[in-house]
Amino acid sequence: MRVAKKLIIFDTNTFLSTINGGRKIEAVPKKQTIFAQGDSSDAVFYIKEGKVKLTVVSKIGKEATIGILNKGDFFGEGCLTGQTLRLCSATAMTDCSVMRIEKKSMVEVLHREHAFSDMFVAYLLTRNIRYEEDLVDQLFNSSEKRLARILLLLAHFGKEGVPETVVPKISQESLAEMVGTTRSRVSFFMNRFRKLGFIDYHHGNDLQVHSSLLNIVLHD
Repeated sequence: MRVAKKLIIFDTNTFLSTINGGRKIEAVPKKQTIFAQGDSSDAVFYIKEGKVKLTVVSKIGKEATIGILNKGDFFGEGCLTGQTLRLCSATAMTDCSVMRIEKKSMVEVLHREHAFSDMFVAYLLTRNIRYEEDLVDQLFNSSEKRLARILLLLAHFGKEGVPETVVPKISQESLAEMVGTTRSRVSFFMNRFRKLGFIDYHHGNDLQVHSSLLNIVLHD
């Protein structure tokens, strides 16, 4: 008598939480580099806890912040499209727990497991929409609105779940790079937001963002 094999149902959350062949979880202290621009591109990363900053340096040495990633975000997926070298650097903004998934393992699970590939494609499409919104924001909105939108995004307003109102320390230089304006303009608007009660500074320069900051984004 043959015994039927038990059907194993793939669980995306389990895959992203357990160590197995081609996957390992790394604790990354605050300010530590996860990978640097020009490094070999051979793995995809998934943020289990913490925040990660993506930066790029020009040939003349000017650095720009191109993204702030949070828990549940992927990065480094350029290796899946033939990118052999990292085009940017990834640095922990807070103490992080990051899963490193080797390129081969990521490709295998994307081909084999429809639940995972559907989730990953949906994530990439959502991020692509975010990039389009960033471009529209840059082209048509004032620097004050752009700064307000970035602060709200850093605090997770508009995403599923409870907003994370306290944002870890981020320099005004980094905010200026993301907004596309000068540090002095960022300083002016940050002081204005604080006077209006839209934001507050805490010990260690952590930033508390209130939902009332939406008034700046929505105001015509």
